[in-house]
Amino acid sequence: MAVGACERTLTEMLGVLGSRSRDDLAGSVHALAEQALTDQSETGGPRVNFACAVWHDKMRPLKPDYNDAAVKSYKAWTGAVDFHEKPEEAAEQINALVVMLTNDLIPSVIDPGELSRLTDLVVANAIYFKGKWGKPFNKRLTKEEKFHCLDGSTMDVPFMQDGNRQLIACHHGFKVLQLYYQRGRLFPTQPRARYSMCVFLPNAYDGLWRLVNKIARNPDFLDEHLPTSTVLVGDFHVPKFKLKFSTKLSSDLQELGLKDAFDPGKADLSDMAEGPGRPLSLQDVLHKAVIEVNEEGTEAADVTYGKGMVGCAQGYRRPPRVDFVADHPFVFFVREEVSGAILFAGHVLDPSME
Repeated sequence: MAVGACERTLTEMLGVLGSRSRDDLAGSVHALAEQALTDQSETGGPRVNFACAVWHDKMRPLKPDYNDAAVKSYKAWTGAVDFHEKPEEAAEQINALVVMLTNDLIPSVIDPGELSRLTDLVVANAIYFKGKWGKPFNKRLTKEEKFHCLDGSTMDVPFMQDGNRQLIACHHGFKVLQLYYQRGRLFPTQPRARYSMCVFLPNAYDGLWRLVNKIARNPDFLDEHLPTSTVLVGDFHVPKFKLKFSTKLSSDLQELGLKDAFDPGKADLSDMAEGPGRPLSLQDVLHKAVIEVNEEGTEAADVTYGKGMVGCAQGYRRPPRVDFVADHPFVFFVREEVSGAILFAGHVLDPSME
């Protein structure tokens, strides 16, 4: 959207996205696409799909400069549909692309009833990730244990276990576990992307929201608290889980400062589409995500779219073993380590529910 925004609408978008200019934003996205979102499946590493798409009504063609920037800088697919007269067909085309990009994890992102004669544009992006652990968990060791929810109830859920050394950092009030994914074979022309899942586990059963607030207040919190070495583990239990999430982001974006884009009287998206007609503005921004974690690895996908108008320690002193028992709510991140880009983030409240 920022590529087609002007004046104060552009300023607000850049502020929310943390970029200085359109060129700065385009460069950042292009760099991420070349590094953090590079598919390694053909060489044994994670499978990664990333794509942007812009669908416009056939009566409102995209401006050439916007189309070129979307395709070249954002690796976007663009196409015309008939939102006004054939909303069912338009929704079918949008959902078909989402299904393909997310390997069927997200079967649909938009309902025909959400489209109308007021819909001129739909902008969407999708990320799909499937990676195997560098050291998979032994399924025979998985067993059911109690998971303690925030309301005091408990659920029996399957926990993965491992007695090997792990990357764990112990901090005041919480611990951090980092699990690396299997890396693809490297070639001279291939970016050296490396992916991991980071689990932030509060010590207290009810400590999730305090930990989330700490993370949210400091943009560098994740990097500052990651493990730097492996440790001997004592009790080590991490639950299997599969989460599905869907929400509207419009109010959140407005609270962050993106206000004019949602106001038909103030929005300036004049660099997006050609032709006469009502000025474009944002109607909704919606987000859907799915992530599954098991003994073999992680499979995850999300879609966001907007409608517009080592061995034992040496010596005789054996280091203490560290327990990591994620039997209560925790925060997780899936990220690419070289760039620091976060692909997925969330919290697990109850692993027994999707």
